[in-house]
Amino acid sequence: MALDRITLSRFRNHGESRLDGTAHFNLLIGENGAGKTNVLEALSLLAPGRGLRRAALTDIPQKQAGGGPASGFAISARLDSGDGGEPVLIGTGTREDRLTRRLVQINGADSSAMALGEWLAVSWLTPAMDGLFTDSAGARRRYMDRLALALDPAHARHASRYEAALRERNRLLDSDSEPDPQWLDAVEAGLAQHGAALAAGRARLVERLMGELAALPDQPFARPALDYAANAPDSEQALAMELRSQRPRDRAARRTLNGPHRDDLTVMMAGKDIPAAYCSTGEQKAMLIAITLAHAGLAARGRPGVLLLDEVAAHLDPVRREALFERLRLGAAQVWMTGTERAPFATIATDLAVWRVSGGKVERTG
Repeated sequence: MALDRITLSRFRNHGESRLDGTAHFNLLIGENGAGKTNVLEALSLLAPGRGLRRAALTDIPQKQAGGGPASGFAISARLDSGDGGEPVLIGTGTREDRLTRRLVQINGADSSAMALGEWLAVSWLTPAMDGLFTDSAGARRRYMDRLALALDPAHARHASRYEAALRERNRLLDSDSEPDPQWLDAVEAGLAQHGAALAAGRARLVERLMGELAALPDQPFARPALDYAANAPDSEQALAMELRSQRPRDRAARRTLNGPHRDDLTVMMAGKDIPAAYCSTGEQKAMLIAITLAHAGLAARGRPGVLLLDEVAAHLDPVRREALFERLRLGAAQVWMTGTERAPFATIATDLAVWRVSGGKVERTG
């Protein structure tokens, strides 16, 4: 297992919640709105990034009675590395005087969110992701970057620095006065450096996922074929040259028209050669599950892994549900699932650690 002795303090609707005695399979049961997904979100924040809801830090703390100011939130857990070594205590949250800054501690010492990725790999699948294949290219880029981040924590640094350089270049291009060429040279150098690294990380992700997916059968989960659709040269030097050559065009458009910020992830259904966007809802869900399982397997190599599955069993027929449980049973990642009832999980009942969630309170029931 990976995580145990998990505590949530002032997190969403959880005042103080604790989960002890975790297992390979962990199930959170409760009515809609009880706070099940909030627990998954808390676990997703024990990794780099903004978590499964991509929420602003100021939106997370539990609201105080009477509408008083938030006092921050805290999440902590004991991490078992699985190699017989001493457990690692990890935690994150905010303080009342620093609500917009995320704080991280590892074994009681201040650290960074990026450092969490060196200890724990977290993957997830939520109902909000069901429309990924029909969503915007931007949504799929964020999806790629989130998966790449779980494999390589340094990916976050390249993504943030690329975005900062892109904003600066666009600001210069949008100016009424002609931009200073030397200043553009400097900005474009950073844009090319981090853009090339960002694109390389996405390309490696897709290549590794395809390696995992190629070994899978076409059924019972529809097997997707992935391709990284790059919008610009993949080398730093070539990208810098293109940015420089396209200045007149970009100046007319008042924004940067080429680069990794215009890339996309294309997904086809293997066996039928149909774009995922044209497949049925069930086929799209099956492909998302296949990608999620492949990624979880990659992410959990060499460090503990956690897989968060929100309401996944309720949307699968019995055959696919049993196939999912079997794949999860063979995987190394600790699994956290949610549901409104226990019936869909009957075949793995003896393997489950179960908590009843109600009104932001958590009670162990099995």
